[in-house]
Amino acid sequence: MNRIQERFARLHGAGEKGFIVYIGAGDPDLKATRKLALAFDQAGVDILELGVPFSDPLADGLVNQLAAQRGLESGTTPPKVLETVAAVRKKSQIPIVLYIYFNLIHRIGMEKFIRDAAKAGVDGLLVLDLPPEESNIYELLMHKHGLCHIYLVAPTTPEERMGYIVKRGSGFIYYVSREGVTGMQKQIAVNLAQQVAKLRAHTRLPVAVGFGVSNPAQAKLVAQEADAVVVGSAVVNQIAEHGKSKDLVKRVGKFVKTLADAIKTIKS
Repeated sequence: MNRIQERFARLHGAGEKGFIVYIGAGDPDLKATRKLALAFDQAGVDILELGVPFSDPLADGLVNQLAAQRGLESGTTPPKVLETVAAVRKKSQIPIVLYIYFNLIHRIGMEKFIRDAAKAGVDGLLVLDLPPEESNIYELLMHKHGLCHIYLVAPTTPEERMGYIVKRGSGFIYYVSREGVTGMQKQIAVNLAQQVAKLRAHTRLPVAVGFGVSNPAQAKLVAQEADAVVVGSAVVNQIAEHGKSKDLVKRVGKFVKTLADAIKTIKS
């Protein structure tokens, strides 16, 4: 088992729900990314998703698009993200997933990127625009290097295809709770319980729910249905607000802890 599988096994054994945080790597710079990763580990985050900056982040709303832009402006590249992961690994074993678009992997070379990611201490990849039908070689390489290949399932995914996707995935299934792009929402999807139940009928993998979770109250509601809650834009928005502050890590870490504390009140 890699760190993702170990963490979910531990959570299951303790009857706890998981907490996954997404941030844009290199926003406002990679030094801050490293410090935030370590702070999140201390705050109760179970898995960290690092968005690798890309010029055309089609799955992302404005908040995360701007984070990607700031990451590119700070000089963040895929190799530098891996260097940052390796630096985090010197002090933390928090599971790390790279949220990435396939162009970046293709540009470097799929086998080289996956090998380098594993060597740096990455535990899984979530490739936004790589469908499972085109993932045979990718999945083989991921398995070879001990990484989890994580797939998205959308609310518009037909149940037959849903079953196909989850059988191809590993680590956990990322259920997108809303149609459209990433972004904060005022309320959670009304059909969440029904959709999660459909997924669980097809897989024993943990189901993580994201896209739109914005505050502790929403995180707590989602945790009642899911195995893990993913919060991205709300945390990225905190980084945008406090990016130039000397207290960036302290302020964002405090916000993240409120989410972690809410999620951990829910037992499975």
